Amino acid sequence: MSVKEAILRFLEYCELDRNLSLKTVRMYGYYLNFFADWIKANYGDNFPVEKIDENLIRNFRLFLSHRYKNPFKGELKRQTQNYFLVAIRSLFRYLLKQNLKVLAPELIELGKTEERVIKFLTSEELQRLFEAVEEKNIIGIRDRAILELLFSTGLRVSELVALNREQFYSNADEFSVKGKGGKTRVVFLSERAKKYLKKYLDQRNDAFQPLFIRYSGPKESKELTEEKFRLTARSVERMIDKYRKKAGIAKRIGPHALRHSFATDLLSGGADLRSVQELLGHKNVATTQIYTHITDARLKEVHKKFHSGNR
Repeated sequence: MSVKEAILRFLEYCELDRNLSLKTVRMYGYYLNFFADWIKANYGDNFPVEKIDENLIRNFRLFLSHRYKNPFKGELKRQTQNYFLVAIRSLFRYLLKQNLKVLAPELIELGKTEERVIKFLTSEELQRLFEAVEEKNIIGIRDRAILELLFSTGLRVSELVALNREQFYSNADEFSVKGKGGKTRVVFLSERAKKYLKKYLDQRNDAFQPLFIRYSGPKESKELTEEKFRLTARSVERMIDKYRKKAGIAKRIGPHALRHSFATDLLSGGADLRSVQELLGHKNVATTQIYTHITDARLKEVHKKFHSGNR
């Protein structure tokens, strides 16, 4: 089977059988088709997927590491290089299930990456960020509602912009959200988040379904559906950067910094890692362990308080 045909079958499997989101399928397609194009340029067209061996994978890794440069971002970071390899691993796992004799996925090693440094806001910085929003019109009220909702729930920005008004009820303290891999979880609203969300919705006089909509750009027309009014993830990123500057916060932050702040706040208050994992929608607790800067600090306090050598 050619590499191109194998990739096509795998992407169909991801969409139809695994029911992965279209965004995830597109990303798999990008990484795998990039790999297929590299094989075609170096080994010829219609290269059999069964002939891919460790040496070929190593040459591909060397290409990503030393020769390839993204036209917009330059050299690829090690983490980005690993995304290509993870996609190839997933492809080979599928092919093995189809009884094809291909390279074992575990033989494709990922490059070691530096320990991830997360950006989160302190309580004082969060307060400054919230207070930087002027609530003199519906745009300001919308923006404050977005900030409060992100911090209250730990939502990913993609999850936030996908929300619809019908998911909310007047005095509801919680709602369901569909996250990565189509997994549904429950998130909870703080009193402040409820307050600003209600304040924003009370001022809406349109019938659009998206929870958060834009107030600039092309006006409504027959060609312009209500989905075109849905606020985009990029717009939320720009909005947060605007208030970050206004609040005098030097470090660059985006929507994910509020997700990190949400987790940090919970762990600082005594929440356990497993609970935070569920609230964030992480598949594995290992992903949640990036917040060791908090758990380590708590362990230090436990050691200081209870270890006999400190008495």
